[in-house]
Amino acid sequence: MIERLKNFVDSNLSACKILVVGDVMLDKYYFGEVTRISPEAPVPIAHVLKVKETLGGAANVVHNLARLGCQTSIIGQVGNDAHGDKLLQTFRERGADCSGMIETSKPTTTKIRVISGHQQMIRLDFEDATDLDTAATNKLLGNFSARLEAVDAVIISDYGKGVCTPRICREVIDACRRAGKIVVVDPKGDDWQKYFGANFITPNLKELNAVLPKKISNVDAQIESAARNVINEFNLSGLVVTRSAAGLTLIDGGKISHIKARAQEVFDVSGAGDTVIAVFAAALAGGVDSASAAYLANVAAGVVVAKVGTYAVARDELLSAL
Repeated sequence: MIERLKNFVDSNLSACKILVVGDVMLDKYYFGEVTRISPEAPVPIAHVLKVKETLGGAANVVHNLARLGCQTSIIGQVGNDAHGDKLLQTFRERGADCSGMIETSKPTTTKIRVISGHQQMIRLDFEDATDLDTAATNKLLGNFSARLEAVDAVIISDYGKGVCTPRICREVIDACRRAGKIVVVDPKGDDWQKYFGANFITPNLKELNAVLPKKISNVDAQIESAARNVINEFNLSGLVVTRSAAGLTLIDGGKISHIKARAQEVFDVSGAGDTVIAVFAAALAGGVDSASAAYLANVAAGVVVAKVGTYAVARDELLSAL
């Protein structure tokens, strides 16, 4: 299997065409040092030494796909602001098609963190998480319909910021089923009815527990049983449950794969779910079977959790990890 996956990553991954629909975000970090307290109020003054901007939410899924070499496009919402301009510019720099993005009166979802040493001092969130209005929804769905035929798979990346509404999710999934396209969902919240009929959903344990009548522990047998119930309830092909340091579990029909995480000196799960869904969906789009696709996604996640903060895996790194 390893040689087959190496060949896929090296030779076929760049042919995969993936469309991401979801909530894009900009993550901005101000790193500095605190040496005194403000005379204006009893708060520390941070002398900013470095500024870092990264792609978050659905934008991080795009970042992973782009670094893997996939032909990637994104549909989502930005505001008429500098943060939106920065997101669109970064998509273009990464080679991702962002022509399907829509601009609304809502601000671009942005999270600004001020960090001194290794301590986060404050986080500022710019967002309006209300659902897109009818006009914006119609425009987004029109952009989606115009691009569906040209792609191999669709990822719905739901971060609860107003793009992945029940109507948008239902119409995207129904259109994918009619067109015979793979659709994989990274869920948010406890309303999974809007994901009914998707091929796969990729929750972490907390997200899986959100839709269960009784919470389960991070134990193989409990996850298997809960996953089968969820698959039946929402008419899915399968489920990929990410389990932090325990790795991930794939349930797909009669296939059950418990794939252990690789031991790492650093274990930072920031953005690892985005990597998992990006690699898993791309592999399925390239004709890889679900068990092998889950294995590949777990290998990619192992690269990411060995880095501090959100990180997107590159194709060469994935090959080396294999």
